[in-house]
Amino acid sequence: MKRMTMGMISMVLGAGMVFAGDPNKIVVDGSTTVGPIAKAFAEYAMHQNPALNITVSESGSGNGAKSLLNNACDVATMSRPMKNSEKKAAQEAGILAFETVVAMDGLALIGHESNPVKGLNLDQIRAIFAGEIVNWKEVGGPDLPIVLISRDTNSGTYESFETLVMKGTKIGAKAEYVGSNGAVRQRVLNTPAAIGYVGMAFCEGVKILPVNGITPTAETVLNKKYPIGRPLFMYTNGRPKAGTPIGDFVLMGTTPAGQKIIEDTGYIPVP
Repeated sequence: MKRMTMGMISMVLGAGMVFAGDPNKIVVDGSTTVGPIAKAFAEYAMHQNPALNITVSESGSGNGAKSLLNNACDVATMSRPMKNSEKKAAQEAGILAFETVVAMDGLALIGHESNPVKGLNLDQIRAIFAGEIVNWKEVGGPDLPIVLISRDTNSGTYESFETLVMKGTKIGAKAEYVGSNGAVRQRVLNTPAAIGYVGMAFCEGVKILPVNGITPTAETVLNKKYPIGRPLFMYTNGRPKAGTPIGDFVLMGTTPAGQKIIEDTGYIPVP
């Protein structure tokens, strides 16, 4: 997959370091899944308008929501919808949390390239992450104990996996929790017995394990044949308006340039 250069983007380590308010400054915080899109949008927007200063943090979907509610960011990127509790807190804080679907994603199950397993079904994946299936030989693989890699519990990707795959079954006690999609990928890349789950943009160098015989692609996610597809979101305080810096940033995915950016980062434009 093509990668865009991110050198033009001013990154912040904490959402509290930069505050929203200046129309020429856009503060973005939230999902590591949506991060590649937000960074690429920022690079494009600042190239088109050098007066803009866009900062992008990746503290997780839950923290993105908190930043928006605390007026510490202009755009919260999230790989899951806002919870009712977050919407209620926004309303109480005088924030109109407006949801924009920016792209589609297939939540990909990944393993090491050396793993001969050709795919898994949802029941097998659930049993593996619950700790009920503990060795790859139980699903047609080598005689190796399975190493479980999960996103941290503040992640929208974790919550999507809980909802779409685990369906109320708890992840086993031996799972390792890491703080980003990139960290999941890196752990699986270096661990022959590992399995993890990531957004589609984070599959370079690892093996995508088909789910129910279906590989995540633009076609299979959009026609819903792939069983664990999901939308990706940007939230703003109020409806984003075209012709404003924030509005043009959030709505970039509706333009030909924005749709190409989404494809280049490894995700699926909204039709």
